[in-house]
Amino acid sequence: MLDIPAHEIEITAIRAQGAGGQNVNKVASAIHLRFDIRASSLSDAHKARLLQLRDQRITAEGVVVIKAQQHRSQELNRAEALQRLHELVQSVAKPPRVRTPTKPTRSSQRKRLEGKSLRGQVKALRGKVSDQ
Repeated sequence: MLDIPAHEIEITAIRAQGAGGQNVNKVASAIHLRFDIRASSLSDAHKARLLQLRDQRITAEGVVVIKAQQHRSQELNRAEALQRLHELVQSVAKPPRVRTPTKPTRSSQRKRLEGKSLRGQVKALRGKVSDQ
């Protein structure tokens, strides 16, 4: 499991305003989490895979920005943002398996060819009228 050191994650509390300019409690505890992929202590392979991910939370500069404002408390929003970051990093923890195509074996090729020739013989017999 990949662990991200806490000093590499920058968390900012945002105090936003609701419609009409009034402060809304729900949005007042919003959290913006920033994580710089290129400056992190992750391995080069993990960094490359993270940068190749097609995720709207990853900017072109290689910074992950996660916003959490679902809960009323900052602690819950912080925990949720950290959880989402860990899920994102875990998704590239192991490389995708590449399936190598296998060549057909000699016996399977022979079976296929025999089947083809049998089908041809059956088709040829179908057109002929038997002499009885």
